[in-house]
Amino acid sequence: MEIADRRPLTRLAADAWKLTAHVPRAVVGLAGPPGAGKSTLARALVAQIGEQAAYLPLDGFHLSNRQLERLGLTSRKGSEPSFDVRGYVALLRRVLTDTGADIYVPDYDRTIDEPVAARHLVPPAARLVVTEGNYLACDLPGWRDAYALMAECWYVEAPGDVRHTRLVERQLAGGRTEEAARDWVATNDDPNGELVEKSRDRCHRLVSTVGTDIPTAGTDIPAIGMDMFKGPQ
Repeated sequence: MEIADRRPLTRLAADAWKLTAHVPRAVVGLAGPPGAGKSTLARALVAQIGEQAAYLPLDGFHLSNRQLERLGLTSRKGSEPSFDVRGYVALLRRVLTDTGADIYVPDYDRTIDEPVAARHLVPPAARLVVTEGNYLACDLPGWRDAYALMAECWYVEAPGDVRHTRLVERQLAGGRTEEAARDWVATNDDPNGELVEKSRDRCHRLVSTVGTDIPTAGTDIPAIGMDMFKGPQ
């Protein structure tokens, strides 16, 4: 896993789809440090496969600002203990067992800086669920249970300077000054990334979003021959 996989998006999507070959529904996880491009890749994979895939972001399980304040974690928002990992595991279990009903999935809204309910949907037609988040491969309580539910977990990485630029821009977009944005990255995102890096060798594949045909956020993804993703229903 020392050299990051840079194969085209169509190949990555086809490899992910193969995980559904012998099960009614499979979950593929995308782990990696902040700013690596996990959500961009996850959304691209789902769009590439179409209606037989669905998106389930860990960010929907951020604790609310009120709970972070109660726990003294306001300055560590995004750190490992600032997520409801048990709720996340419960939803993963449900998507694998309750395949005949619509399942609503929460997300995080950066505009209001809070998690929101039911933004995404896992419909009965979805046979592959793509989930992403920093800590999915961490060998820690709760996260081990999440990892065990995934058919595979891929590690998404990007060069440190690329991630740093993305993270600072994210904080600037959220309203922080440049000084505050850089301080947040140094005191919060960087330590989080160091923890996530320890989980790298637990992942089944190393993927890079840099130097590939994976679209950036907001880019339309062209349709491909969908016969590739047809399978037993």
